[in-house]
Amino acid sequence: MDVELRHLKALAAIADEGTVTAAAARLHVTQPALSRTLAQLEARVGVRLVDRSSRHLDLTPAGVTLLGHGRAILAHVDAALADTRAVDRPLRLGYTCAVLGQQTVPLLRSWRRSHPHVPLEVARRDNSTAGLATGDADVAVLRTRPRDPRIRSEALYTEDRIAALPDDHPLAGRPRVRLAELTEAPGLPLAMWPETGTASPDLWPPAQRPSRTIEVHNVDEWLNLIATGDAFGLAAAGTGESHGHPGVRFVPVEDAPAATVYLASPAHPTHPRTEEFLAAVREIVSR
Repeated sequence: MDVELRHLKALAAIADEGTVTAAAARLHVTQPALSRTLAQLEARVGVRLVDRSSRHLDLTPAGVTLLGHGRAILAHVDAALADTRAVDRPLRLGYTCAVLGQQTVPLLRSWRRSHPHVPLEVARRDNSTAGLATGDADVAVLRTRPRDPRIRSEALYTEDRIAALPDDHPLAGRPRVRLAELTEAPGLPLAMWPETGTASPDLWPPAQRPSRTIEVHNVDEWLNLIATGDAFGLAAAGTGESHGHPGVRFVPVEDAPAATVYLASPAHPTHPRTEEFLAAVREIVSR
């Protein structure tokens, strides 16, 4: 029985996507080519694996059984290739707006002392998984929980919310503010980056929500827009601890819900030291 990895990938894609069209797009092949691959697989195992009686494709009991083994096989191959590639490269830590705030430097120093031969490459990635989904990071610290099934995540801790205000704003000198004060007329629009940020008009009661919002693509655009007096922002405290700006003042918001910080990594690790680094992060934040 000559079953190849491409056959197992085809079965997994069909199971996940539910249609040949979507599965073919995911695998970057044509629909006829994917249909032929599935037919080859069924011929080689000698049983029908996919129920084609409806528009949405479902696996047969035999297909479900093979899929379970197939995913394990694909995971082992991915892990073997990742380990091979990762032997001589740094462990890549991605983030969107901040790493661990004030705990970032202790983490980096602790890792350098305990793993001097495993460099850590820290890079901001302006997408929702900080590079995990695109293969540009091995581990990420996020302020929103990733929805990608290929990524596992855990809540590390929570952070207070801060308002980011132009330094000449009437509230900029206050020790703390309330949500309603930030949107009082003539309030500034709320600057937010939907893909990676934690701010949303939904944080306010309906009658007190910002009348306008402005979307940005990264924390640099966000800070510059606020510094010029064109908007205000709302963020987790780690953002303020990591991104000082001469034209922006960060003020704690006393009645805003806390933001959760997540530690995330691929379900199938892409670096042999991933688990050791995850443990190092947990140890630092538990102090």
